[in-house]
Parts: sequence; structure tokens; C-alpha cells
Amino acid sequence: MTLEQQADPATPSAASTPPKRRSRRDEILEIAVGLFAARGYHGVSMDDIGSAAGVTGPALYHHFAGKEAMLVAALIPVSEGLLAGGRERVARHPGETALPSLVEFHVDFALANPAVIALHLHELDRLPEEPRRQIRRLQRLYVEEWVKVLLSIRPELTAPEARALAHAAFGLMNSTPFLGEEVHRDRLAELLRAATMAALRPTPASPNA
Repeated sequence: MTLEQQADPATPSAASTPPKRRSRRDEILEIAVGLFAARGYHGVSMDDIGSAAGVTGPALYHHFAGKEAMLVAALIPVSEGLLAGGRERVARHPGETALPSLVEFHVDFALANPAVIALHLHELDRLPEEPRRQIRRLQRLYVEEWVKVLLSIRPELTAPEARALAHAAFGLMNSTPFLGEEVHRDRLAELLRAATMAALRPTPASPNA
């Protein structure tokens, strides 16, 4: 599964560019991600994926060498997309507006991709060393975008403190695989944004301090 496109009204091409039609490969990958997230990597066979996608074994192997290749194809583009999107938000929203823009971006991603988040949480260590290292590096770079923004608006923080806050915020926003559908998506997005901003902003000084 590729990262869901985050349409932004400030981007001139967002409204004029028609959505790209998904390939059969992308459709199969989305089905595989959903199965992995629901049953676990070892609980899903290539036959299960082929059956759910309505394709035979030879057709499935035409797109992917195996389950491991599907896992790599699902997780690396997501990490690349988060880093690119985070950098774009920071570049376009200077100063204190960068943080709410980053929060909005990541909450939108988390709500659109709960299965990918679940897959990352539970199955990343099953990848071979090289793609696993690549994903970890992309993730570190993405975290540092948040750290730079936090340090710019909260100079009292050290870099390790800002990094800890960023990881705590990810834990909150990436809770979407566990939240179910009891709350409407728009309201859930509002709640997640508000909770994350409250966790990252400075605590107001007590009037009695």
C-alpha cells in the first residue's frame, strides 16, 4: 500500500489533478496488508492473498516474489511518503504554524492507513536487515523534522526531550488501529489533533507560581 495522498487546498494542483488509477499490483498489496494486519504475517499464506484478490498463484508471483516482498513494498513507500510530506509541511508553514500542520498531516495519514500502522508495529522486525535499516533511517529523519519544529517553538527543551515528546505524539496519533469505528472519522481527527497539540505545546504556567 502506498501512502494515501494528503490533498492540501494550498497546493494549486491538488484540485486540478485527477486521482491516479490504482494498478492491480497496488490492489493486491492493499489486500495483503489488510490480511497481515488482521491475522499476522505468519497467519497468511500466498494462497490466502491470491484467493482474497481473486488471482491465481502464477499471477500473484508476477507482481511479488513472496510475502516478504509485499511487506517491503508496503512499508518503505509509507516511510518515504511521511518524510517527504513532513518536510514539505515544514517548508511551507514556517514558525509556529509548522507544528499544527505536521500534526494535521500525520493524523490524516494515521486515519487513512490503520492497517499499515498495525503492520509496522507488529511485523517490521520480520524484514531482512537492509530494508529494515532503510525504514529505520527514514523514520529517524522524519522524527528529526518534528524535533526541529519543537525546538524552534520550545527553546527550553533539549534535543533528547523534544525527541521524546515527538515519539509520545506518534504513539497517540498512531493509535488508530485500536480505536474502532464508534467515533465518526471527522470527530476522531479533531480529537487526535487536539490531544496531540495539547501534549506538545508548553504547559501554561500556574498563576500561583
